[in-house]
Amino acid sequence: MKIAVDGMGGDHAPRAIVEGAFLAATEDRRSLCLVGDLETLEAELARLGDLPEGLELVHSDEVVEMDEAATTALRKKRKASIRVCAELVEEGRARALVTAGNTGAAMVTAVVVMGTLQGVDRPALATVVPTPRGSSVLLDVGANVSSKASHLRQFAVMGHFYAQEILGTTQPRIGLLSVGEEEGKGTELTREVYRVLESTGLNFLGNVEGRDVFNGEADVIVCDGFVGNVVLKSSEALAELLFGLLGEELRRNPRTRLGAVLARPAFRKVERRVDPEEYGAAPLLGVRGGCFIGHGSSTAEGIRNAIRRATEFCQARVDIKITEKVEEMHREEEALLGGVEGV
Repeated sequence: MKIAVDGMGGDHAPRAIVEGAFLAATEDRRSLCLVGDLETLEAELARLGDLPEGLELVHSDEVVEMDEAATTALRKKRKASIRVCAELVEEGRARALVTAGNTGAAMVTAVVVMGTLQGVDRPALATVVPTPRGSSVLLDVGANVSSKASHLRQFAVMGHFYAQEILGTTQPRIGLLSVGEEEGKGTELTREVYRVLESTGLNFLGNVEGRDVFNGEADVIVCDGFVGNVVLKSSEALAELLFGLLGEELRRNPRTRLGAVLARPAFRKVERRVDPEEYGAAPLLGVRGGCFIGHGSSTAEGIRNAIRRATEFCQARVDIKITEKVEEMHREEEALLGGVEGV
């Protein structure tokens, strides 16, 4: 099982990407296709040692820059490294792709080249958030700025299987992000989604509020991409602010500096729990194969972890399970509509 890795995407590409792929191939024994300019990739690998067994180099002529418009890049740069990765998955040479490059280009390319799963109308970008109980899945966090109730129902199915197979949650509790716990709270869309999710057969808790995103009350939190992206970006900024303020206070005088030294192991553990690098990348759920999009500033360790998540995703056949559940729901809908028409 090979994972296609975009060697040219990201703020620290190609060095960090190549190093992460090298670690994944040598220490984790992953089978990879590393895509990019061959001369550049070979020069970076020469710093690290011999070409590892299981690491295949695949040439691409172009790179999608981080600030390029996604659709323009897809149309004009048909030999870009991210597109070549997607083509490797579409052709069956790789099972999933990993990139730290342009998020928009990665999403558009995955949908256009790899295609969506049967029965899935919109893919969803998911992220794993830390909670006192472990972690939860939040989706969509940016793939769709506007969605229908049927789309959010599919997001719930995709989040369910991701939490179950990758996070190890036996019976994921599904929550719908709204402004109140009561069924009637929220927008017209959230009220409609509430009714739809009640009929999915999933472990649907009902509405959850913003405070529940990080308290572990739900294992999967569903929302549209506009709301999810605001939540994600706000929480990242808040975490950065809190760590910055804490650092300032700990450096304020000799007593607090001494306390900081004594508490350093605890601070490091907390930092690891909230560090996106520990998880590696966000999955774009609903596309054929797998697509994992890391932060643009991903380090070598972040890329290594992203490759690990992509491998786990493929081994668990999460995409197949999503397809089967979505098809089951479509059959139930058709049977219900048929019954109504026959009345």
